[in-house]
Amino acid sequence: MTKPDGINILTDTASLIAINGEPSAGTTLKKIKQLERHSRNFIARSPFCLLATASNEGCDASPRGDAPGFVYCLDDTTLLIPERPGNRIADSMSNIINHSEMGLLFLIPGRDDTLRVNGHGYLTDHPPYLELLAARAKTPKLAIVLDITELYFHCPKAFIRSGLWDTSRHMPTDELPTLGRMILEQINGEPPSKELQDNIDKALDEDSRDNLY
Repeated sequence: MTKPDGINILTDTASLIAINGEPSAGTTLKKIKQLERHSRNFIARSPFCLLATASNEGCDASPRGDAPGFVYCLDDTTLLIPERPGNRIADSMSNIINHSEMGLLFLIPGRDDTLRVNGHGYLTDHPPYLELLAARAKTPKLAIVLDITELYFHCPKAFIRSGLWDTSRHMPTDELPTLGRMILEQINGEPPSKELQDNIDKALDEDSRDNLY
């Protein structure tokens, strides 16, 4: 990491606490080590989560989504996450193989609170687990298994500040270029021809429609 000159950089937790303060006793107590009825109910109603992983080369955050309850509660300390078809880059799964620590952030559309679940993960192609994760008559090839070490509900302040679910604050989709155009410009450093952009956008749309499972 290149550190810019002329700014103060915090290098220890004491400096952080001096500025940020310490958590209240209640905030610390809310961290628990296994699922119970409220966390199970939240996961059962969540159609979307963010998966955070790390390796010696860096960190990744990846979206995961499907019908509510797509993450399966195997028992009070174990979650199963299906690996649906994607881009096959497999950064998250490669990270888990080499560095098991991972975290999940569960969201429910319309709710401002979230559920954070941390633990150690591993990959499996164990058929009984995969069968539990089948969707639309298709079984995933792989699953991520999370052994939970802690979980807790997170306050709604970020969602309140952002107004994430407030449709009156949603931007028109055409304020940004298409996904195909943005990717092509990142790769080539210049705007693509209309024909190339249309072809890439069509291919991306078809893949998103036809290769969900």
